[in-house]
Amino acid sequence: MTSGRSFYITTPIYYPSDLPHIGHGYTTVAVDTLARWHRQAGDDTWMLTGTDEHGQKMLRAAAANGVTPQEWVDKLVTESWFPLLETLDVANDDFIRTTQPRHEERVQEFVKALFDRGYIYAGEYEALYCVGCEEFKPEAEIVDGTGPFEGLKVCAIHSKPLELLQEKNYFFKLSEFQDRLLELYKTEPDFVRPESARNEVVSFVRSGLKDLSISRSAFDWGITVPWDPSHVIYVWVDALLNYATAVGYGNDPEQFARRWPAFHVVGKDILRFHAVIWPAMLMAAGLDVPRGVFAHGWLLVGGEKMSKSKLTGIAPTEITDVFGSDAYRFYFLSAIAFGQDGSFSWEDLSARYQAELANGFGNLASRTVAMISKYFDGVVPQAGPSTELDLAIQKVVADAATTADAAIERFRIDEAIAAIWTIVDALNGYITENEPWALAKDEAQRERLGTVLYTAAEGLRALAVLLSPVMPESTAKLWVALGAEEGLGALAAQPIREAGAWGVLRPGATVTALTPLFPRVEQA
Repeated sequence: MTSGRSFYITTPIYYPSDLPHIGHGYTTVAVDTLARWHRQAGDDTWMLTGTDEHGQKMLRAAAANGVTPQEWVDKLVTESWFPLLETLDVANDDFIRTTQPRHEERVQEFVKALFDRGYIYAGEYEALYCVGCEEFKPEAEIVDGTGPFEGLKVCAIHSKPLELLQEKNYFFKLSEFQDRLLELYKTEPDFVRPESARNEVVSFVRSGLKDLSISRSAFDWGITVPWDPSHVIYVWVDALLNYATAVGYGNDPEQFARRWPAFHVVGKDILRFHAVIWPAMLMAAGLDVPRGVFAHGWLLVGGEKMSKSKLTGIAPTEITDVFGSDAYRFYFLSAIAFGQDGSFSWEDLSARYQAELANGFGNLASRTVAMISKYFDGVVPQAGPSTELDLAIQKVVADAATTADAAIERFRIDEAIAAIWTIVDALNGYITENEPWALAKDEAQRERLGTVLYTAAEGLRALAVLLSPVMPESTAKLWVALGAEEGLGALAAQPIREAGAWGVLRPGATVTALTPLFPRVEQA
């Protein structure tokens, strides 16, 4: 079922010492939804996620807990990060850990290639470093401390004091790539999206690039520099390379050629690493730059950016335990314009769950299946001649499918869901207008009743296909209840770009009882 077109998409690799919060979940389900859509469209799809396990922050956390860094990361990944993927129903193809040999060996190979090509040199370095960001801070992100940190320079992001580091380091000649990067942004305007992110990157690169320190000698939890074992490779260089090492860079040229280049979805706070440093590293190595970098906004809770350190971090299970994983996925992907900041509140989640999922989509599914059971003994009826009302529904379905696919191409999942939701609203209106319960009382209207219920069922068939990348669990239940599985095969096998075609659900299919897709939630 592949069209030969490669669609390789990645989440950032997460720092496992941050316990997963709904911000991590948001990025992951967005990438999973895009991957599921492309997979169902027949594209040669690969979704990668993983964890970034080296660096000074990890070393300190392990020491504080009295274990080795490897023991510490193994515990975090097993207890927190693997379960997150299950909680949110994520169908990733691979999970890379930067402590895996397949990654470490190839990172050394890549860095050695840059060294051999003359892009790495030794130098002295002194600058203010933030352990939280694992980054030497640019002037713009250094502020004067207040309260207990008065008189100190602190990180603008973490509000923690910065450390003055002075060491002999190896540097990557990032400054040599300024013109090539600007040319890339100009010739490929979609390389960085959305536009606000692109503008930020362009102005940052225009203001001048400094060479990048790519090694550390003050600690040893990292991948050693191949020609100088007294140094470890800077954690960000190590982390960015996961996108290439996971798909065969350095040991499986066939796999690498098939998958690479990738689309990267990242939070906007790590945009520069992905849109500036990473393409420059790839250019230096003579490899293709990524297909694109999409930066989404922050999730705000009570106006504060989601973070564990500020106690705004909400664990995804706090939501899924009450509303289920489909509602989690639907809410974050539809309520926030993808690429912009979004606010989370329990009230908004609860209201949307009730209005859009339980009353809108769920109720439409339940009553359609129930009426087919009641009036046609559970068999999908044959449709008679179409009236203008029926043709209007067919047009809504066709348009929604086309619009949604175009929105997904632009990485605008929110717009895709809004387009698909026009089917839910149109069908609910159509049922109200056609009053099948009244038609059922008149034998002369039997054919018309069949047309109305076939139209509702076929509209739901299209909805199940189009919404399956967003809400895999509820759509799978609906698919079975519509009797679609027996005639059409598995939901995941339905070609999503053809979901808007009319007349796919076969009359004569047997519907089965449908428990509410989105049960009422009793909130304390």
